[in-house]
Amino acid sequence: MNDEVSDRDDDAPVQEARLWQGNGWTARVIKNEDDDGWAVAMYKDGESEPALVGPWTMGRDKKNPKPLDINAFHTLVKTASEVIRRHEQQLHAQLHKSTVVSTEQGELKITLDIVPDEDNPYAVLTAVDQMGEQVAQVRVQPTFKLSPSSAMTWVDNDFRAPR
Repeated sequence: MNDEVSDRDDDAPVQEARLWQGNGWTARVIKNEDDDGWAVAMYKDGESEPALVGPWTMGRDKKNPKPLDINAFHTLVKTASEVIRRHEQQLHAQLHKSTVVSTEQGELKITLDIVPDEDNPYAVLTAVDQMGEQVAQVRVQPTFKLSPSSAMTWVDNDFRAPR
């Protein structure tokens, strides 16, 4: 019975003045390296780098940081989650591009999907018709620039891999 109680206590979220955990996040109030103030770092569970670091308010004594509380923690979680969401959207936009070109057979959607492999990065250029059927696919350099013009050139060259 005592073991069950201690296990439950180990799993309880930490809610201290300078450390708060919950909802998959940890907020840690830290000394600001740039000045005499304080900062708060938000870590997503399992990540070693903070998703967000921002200034933190001084307490009433103007020396120590204001303690974390539930409302501040929820605001920090929301802000840090939004930062991660925007970063993921930006990364997706960098790695996945598309354009549409008109041909005699109809419109083709041309997509470029970059695979950022550390050892051998590459990209895949794909043409899909209006019915959703893949017309062509080739492997290209990850530096290939997809534009309506480069897509049309690829189509006009019978979908041969661009050099």
